[in-house]
Amino acid sequence: VQLQASGGGLAQAGGSLRLSCAASGRSFSNGVMGWFRQAPGKDREFVAVTWRDGRGYYADSVKGRFTVSRDKAKNMVYLQMNSLEPEDTAVYYCAADFRIILSSTWNWRNYDYWGQGTQVTVSS
Repeated sequence: VQLQASGGGLAQAGGSLRLSCAASGRSFSNGVMGWFRQAPGKDREFVAVTWRDGRGYYADSVKGRFTVSRDKAKNMVYLQMNSLEPEDTAVYYCAADFRIILSSTWNWRNYDYWGQGTQVTVSS
């Protein structure tokens, strides 16, 4: 199983970026897919996740600015990031799991599958 993230880059504050993550080797249509991020010197933190029913859940820091979505037919998950802030600068990772329960989705340690990460840099 592989997760391949793409779409990172440089954006100005207030700008937008869209991240994509393609899964291969196994269908995640019955699983959970989402995004985490890690800034230098900080722990990996939850950003957003799509639940099995397609519902999105967000960290408070990105709520109203980011939108997570998925295409089950294509085995992909996306993260549309609007109104970017310098504090959003981090390496973003896509993650997936089959067994996770809703109350545990915020903790990166509960995910079995990870992409390689894509850098997002927001300048002020």
